Amino acid sequence: MPQLLLLAAVGAVAWLGYKRFVAEAERVSARVRDAEKETRTGAQGTLIEDPETGEYRLRKPDE
Repeated sequence: MPQLLLLAAVGAVAWLGYKRFVAEAERVSARVRDAEKETRTGAQGTLIEDPETGEYRLRKPDE
């Protein structure tokens, strides 16, 4: 029985690690696509509108 619990714990950790890896890969891929798009268009950043003030500002890397 302890072997089964250990195997289940290892499986759960592996599954969570895989999910985190996939999420990080998607985030990095999106960031690379945005950088390629900015390079192609010659832009120096992406403007986004602040919903509270209505002003535009440069998008931060973590957004």
